[in-house]
Amino acid sequence: EDIRCKCICPPYRNISGHIYNKNVSQKDCNCLHVVEPMPVPGNDVEAYCLLCECKYEERSTTTIKVTVALLPLA
Repeated sequence: EDIRCKCICPPYRNISGHIYNKNVSQKDCNCLHVVEPMPVPGNDVEAYCLLCECKYEERSTTTIKVTVALLPLA
């Protein structure tokens, strides 16, 4: 939950755009590891993945929860 890879894939042919999230390591943060199920047939995978933008995100949900809890006190 605190570490994830987020891939934003725009519309491609007759497939609508989609956002994919998956808990993977930073080295596996790419379309081939995150986009499941793959919405295109095998011969279109490379072209589809080139359009997707994937980025690795780390966050601290504990810090977020404490900050949100303290906001009403400010």
